[in-house]
Amino acid sequence: MGRVEGKVALITGAARGQGRSHALRLAQEGAEIIAVDSCEDAKTTPYPQARREDLDETVRQIEELDRRVLARVADVRELGALESAVADGVSEFGRLDIVSANAGIASFAPAWELSEDVWQEMIDVNLTGVWKTCKAAIPAMLAAGNGGSIVLTSSTAGLVAFGNLAHYTAAKHGVTGLMRVLAVELAQHGIRCNSVHPTVVNTDMIQNQAIYELFTGVEGATKAQATEAYKNVNAIPIPWVDPVDISNAVLWLASDEARYVTGTTQAVDAGGTQPYRFPNVV
Repeated sequence: MGRVEGKVALITGAARGQGRSHALRLAQEGAEIIAVDSCEDAKTTPYPQARREDLDETVRQIEELDRRVLARVADVRELGALESAVADGVSEFGRLDIVSANAGIASFAPAWELSEDVWQEMIDVNLTGVWKTCKAAIPAMLAAGNGGSIVLTSSTAGLVAFGNLAHYTAAKHGVTGLMRVLAVELAQHGIRCNSVHPTVVNTDMIQNQAIYELFTGVEGATKAQATEAYKNVNAIPIPWVDPVDISNAVLWLASDEARYVTGTTQAVDAGGTQPYRFPNVV
């Protein structure tokens, strides 16, 4: 029996990257999946977002695992769309046990150079969108009376500061605070809430020209140059972790193995948030 056998999971940002990985990992362990993604570009990010074809590919891979999946195109900024996706999923599968509020975007600039539009879209997607996901999902979990697990995707930027990412850091710190409040409010209902805090993850969010130049400070920087620069973020000398590394943390938090774990910040950061580091001694 899988570790989440018989459970139903809602995942936002499921079309690619971490969201697809979370969906597949939970499906591998027995969950049915409600996969949600906006499938359209954000207005202020320097890289394209997922498309409907990406969400369809997520569906195909889940079905190859012989698990059921319901996919919906919905923007986490639109509460009604999220509520409809949840309602459709509960109608199809009969319950909701797990929420992975994963959808997010990235952009960058010094705090005083951020435009109002860039700031607002970041907060709307990365913080308010997480709250709206929870607002849409929690009533169904309460009505079912089965308890459950909510996992909010924050970041190492939800624990420490990063230059050129004031809006992102503020949003991710907000997610951490939201998680702690939900853990307190939902404990009496047997619903746990935790956050995951990835370091750099090997997805389209970091594999693009704009982010290469940010991390290297070099115009026209190559992926190879950025790969070396990314290592400076981590204590373990690797440039990034893989999406499945985060998915394994999400799976554990969603499973009964973590049945008494709530209100925690689970860092998957290759040691990057440790306050003191020492150079390797040869």
